[in-house]
Amino acid sequence: MTGELARKHLRFAFERVRANRPFETIALCLLPDHLHCIWNLPEDEADFSTRWSLIKKDFTNKYLREGGGEFAQSDSRLKHRHRGVWQKRFWEHQIRDERDLQSHIDYIHYNPVKHGLVERVDDWPWSTYPKYVESGRYAKVDWDRMQETVNNLFVRE
Repeated sequence: MTGELARKHLRFAFERVRANRPFETIALCLLPDHLHCIWNLPEDEADFSTRWSLIKKDFTNKYLREGGGEFAQSDSRLKHRHRGVWQKRFWEHQIRDERDLQSHIDYIHYNPVKHGLVERVDDWPWSTYPKYVESGRYAKVDWDRMQETVNNLFVRE
């Protein structure tokens, strides 16, 4: 999903949905076949599902209309009229504290390295990592620390 057409329509889908159902993107990384992000929703609001549904629908309609591709569809997908653009589900996690937030931000930014797409986080252009460096939230990242964080992220309870 890292083609220019996909990035354009994903950006516009985020903007259109955000206009009616506000959310702040805390961290994001767009990979060729999936994306990771952390959102902050308005207080007393937790409807991630509707937002994702609207983003996926808006993106899919416009992306396919302009010639974007999709993967082969199973009989089940065809029966339920699910296009071959998105996985059916998403993983949701409620951030518990600042340490949990930082661990997940690190995980998201490290994902292109984890998947073997680049050797260094700095080399992946489709994430919020450069904004974190520019803002001073990250200094030059201690890659060993980030690797340790990523390795331990799902071990803690």
